Amino acid sequence: MNKTNLILVLIVVFAMNSVNAQLNLLNAKTPAEIGVQTEAQEAADTSSPMSYGYVDDRDLMWSKVIWEYIDMNERINLPYYYPIHDGEGITKVRKSLFATLLAGIEDDKITEVFDDTYFTRKLTKAEINAKLFRVDTADAGKDALDRGEMNIEEYIDRVEIKSRDIVGFRIKGVWYVDKRQGAMKYRLLGIAPVAPDVQTKNKKDLGDGIAEDLALFWVWYPGARQVLFDMKVFNGKNAANNLSYDQLLNAKRYNAIIYREENVYGDRDVSDYIKDNSLYQVLESNKIRESIRDKELDLWNY
Repeated sequence: MNKTNLILVLIVVFAMNSVNAQLNLLNAKTPAEIGVQTEAQEAADTSSPMSYGYVDDRDLMWSKVIWEYIDMNERINLPYYYPIHDGEGITKVRKSLFATLLAGIEDDKITEVFDDTYFTRKLTKAEINAKLFRVDTADAGKDALDRGEMNIEEYIDRVEIKSRDIVGFRIKGVWYVDKRQGAMKYRLLGIAPVAPDVQTKNKKDLGDGIAEDLALFWVWYPGARQVLFDMKVFNGKNAANNLSYDQLLNAKRYNAIIYREENVYGDRDVSDYIKDNSLYQVLESNKIRESIRDKELDLWNY
């Protein structure tokens, strides 16, 4: 994204009316009126995200698909992580990115959910729940069932993946040069929450093994934009001007590391050809990012 397009995005983002975390706080006559939009606010509110616009394949002069990882431990990425207390006093205008995606799936507002990063096998709700829940029954509970006892709740352990378990997000996007507009742009294609495998979470019989972090599911991002636009994110610098997840993600207001680029070797990960050396993997990621930036600079050199 060049400097002109970035300025335009920022102007639009900050010019748009965003829903306050405590909407109508100063005009509410009762606590029940807090968070309820007035007729004037509803009329001025933008109810849908900014359209991407149509890009003809003939206008693509160059493109490259990349995969990135957003680490929730980094401070700049914390707005996507909090609040982590699912269903515990969380209002409709404050949810973590993971809880927002999950709520959209449960309400059938997000239907394009897949098992892989290439969006080939669509997941059902039952398959998604299998990645999020696990029920263990102790041997004593099984013995109680054999004796005909029905109340064995004390022997059942229910394990669930929640917002606090999300360690990061994998995203897939494409950088491309639009020759009609003469600019390099970025389009987000998919997003996947990353968490420990629910089948091994909290298990003590793993020995020295560490539970592997897995992408739970891949959401086709263009089909989830409305849900992410409706959910507002807390703005620590100005609580009166909260932005949406869709605005933050499209403005690339996060820090991420490239872990894969499309290549002739079957889109192999950086870790597949640079093994057991985290420093060199980071350097390779930066090298890929710089090559994309250089591509834009080279467009204007003769």
